[in-house]
Amino acid sequence: MHRNHSYPCAVIWDMDGVLIDSGEFHYAAWGETLNALCRRPLTQEDFRRTFGQRNSEMLRTVLGADITEDEIELLATDKEQRYRTLVRTRGIQPLPGVLTWLESLHQAGWRHAIASSAPRLNLDAILDAVHIGNYFDALVTAEDVSRGKPDPEVYLAAARKLGVPPERCVVIEDAPAGVEGARRAGMACIGVLTSHDHLDADIITPTLRELPIDAARKLVNRQT
Repeated sequence: MHRNHSYPCAVIWDMDGVLIDSGEFHYAAWGETLNALCRRPLTQEDFRRTFGQRNSEMLRTVLGADITEDEIELLATDKEQRYRTLVRTRGIQPLPGVLTWLESLHQAGWRHAIASSAPRLNLDAILDAVHIGNYFDALVTAEDVSRGKPDPEVYLAAARKLGVPPERCVVIEDAPAGVEGARRAGMACIGVLTSHDHLDADIITPTLRELPIDAARKLVNRQT
């Protein structure tokens, strides 16, 4: 079915693993927080199986379902403060191909949004460090939604802020939950193999540098 061709197209970006890779900062920050406040180490396996989850989900998985909301808030606040300090002191670079995709699609009239489960302050720290905030027309963060990926809420909220129908949006993700959320939102999805060996996305690529920018247009045309 061909419809909504009068609307612009949009890319909805996940942040970590797509725009940047700050996994080492998250791992270090969680490790410092759990050691300092819980006297509990964080293993690489703990981190791998929970990375990308909302903080409450991650802490319940790692520390147990009986953790209280007050404890979650204390630990999450401490961790995110440590994470932002690492970003600002060590600096971070965009992943390969990101700047080319942002600039080329912006010049072609596409709109850009970030849809992330991260807190807004983290997103602000990343955008300041990488100097790409001017490309984005909308931001959706943990404070804006009540359900985490693979629920489609974060993507649909981004599409509403952009004023673009879901079928005119392409999501770029690096995690299975994000890819599933894009599918549930009725959006095409490009999977970047930053943190997983395979993703069930419409297109998969090692990095955006290896993928022609026209791939985004082809995905939208296929949907509409």
